[in-house]
Amino acid sequence: MAAFGRILLCYDASREGRRALREGAHLALECQAETHLLAVLDTAPQQWAMADIAFAVPQDNAEDTAREILREGVEKLTTMGLVARGHFVVGRPVDEIARYCEVLRPDVVVLGHHRRGVLARWWDGRDDRLLLDRVSCNVLVVTAPEEEPAPA
Repeated sequence: MAAFGRILLCYDASREGRRALREGAHLALECQAETHLLAVLDTAPQQWAMADIAFAVPQDNAEDTAREILREGVEKLTTMGLVARGHFVVGRPVDEIARYCEVLRPDVVVLGHHRRGVLARWWDGRDDRLLLDRVSCNVLVVTAPEEEPAPA
């Protein structure tokens, strides 16, 4: 495996995001890499929000929640023995991850991926595959298993 000197972890506290954080942290430890953690508060309008579906988090608390997610992620990395620098931004995740890749020049970016069907992607209006065309580093995509085993 190639040695990675700088790693950008993208974290959103989803099941896939938590798994990506763990996998990325283990990689960073093995490589003794400079570690950055990015949390992006997505401000893109959600089409499904127009269908009278209530948000899980009130709009005015979204930024506080996203900052707390970042703090939690940095704390988890510190507990694992890493020194990580946290970054918080507001914008479209694909755009912000690509921008941070330009600025930080990581050797690899690690992110979680939630499997969705074609209809869900169309409804959401997003195509996250575009990220691969916008970064010049390696991308490690982590997915969560269909069902995580119960803790022993």
